[in-house]
This record gives sequence, C-alpha cells and structure tokens, in this order.
Amino acid sequence: IFNIEKEMKDVNRFLSLGAYAIAGVSRDPKKFGQAMFRDLRKKGMDVVPVNPAAETIDGVKCYRSVSDLPAGIRGLIFMTPKEETLAVAKEAIAHGIKDLWIQQGAESKETIAAMENEDVNLIHHQCIMMFWKPDGIHSFHRFLKKIFGGLPA
Repeated sequence: IFNIEKEMKDVNRFLSLGAYAIAGVSRDPKKFGQAMFRDLRKKGMDVVPVNPAAETIDGVKCYRSVSDLPAGIRGLIFMTPKEETLAVAKEAIAHGIKDLWIQQGAESKETIAAMENEDVNLIHHQCIMMFWKPDGIHSFHRFLKKIFGGLPA
C-alpha cells in the first residue's frame, strides 16, 4: 500500500545520513549513472562510486564492491543492472548499510519483495535527483509529480 507520509519520512531519513555510495556508477561519462554521480557531488553530497571495473571515476576513488566501502558510508543508491541489484542489496545489508535507494531501472519486483522482508529503509520508484537539491528538469519533474499526487509532500 502506497503511503505518502511514510515515504517522505523514509526519504528525509535517507537524505540526512551524511555519507553515501552509488553502486553501478558507469565509467562512461555520457551514461546517466556517472552524470548523476557528478551532479550529486557538485550539489554537495558526500558520495563515492562503486564499480568493480574502475580505479577512479571523475577523479574520485572508486570502490570495487559494497563490502569494500568505509564504515562511514550510511546510504546506498543503486544504479546497478536490475539483475544485479538484489545481490548488491544483500551485500549492503551484510556490510551494515540499511538505507537503500533503488533508482528506476535498477529495481525489480523480486528485489523490492525481498527488501520489504528486511529491516531496511527502502526507497524505490523515486529519483534521488528530485530530492537532493533539485534543479532544471528534475525540479520541474518534482513539481509535476507533486501536483498529480505521485510525490511525497
């Protein structure tokens, strides 16, 4: 059941964590995952990339897996292929990360169902770009979702 009040509480909790990682940041600067990573950093988010095939992304040390993340990382944003998201989410939970934001395109019904049975703060069907200092198209998209009832207030 969709509960806007609970969902906004979950979003606010996630946005207050302080240190984040993005799993699945692409090495290709033209891909959305890397563009999102750069934009969130530019807007002041303390975020590091996770990609098993990269040493650095956009000049920032890249971690090969969620298990390699430093202890201070409290939230994980998923840009992973949807077939990999469930395994990465389980790895995050085992590593002590309990705040998970699964971006559209990374989510699957299987992952959402499995995570609803875990003790985690799970956000999905929302774009972090509409909540972390939105501007441009994300600000407009947020405005439209709010008007038509698809956005937590």
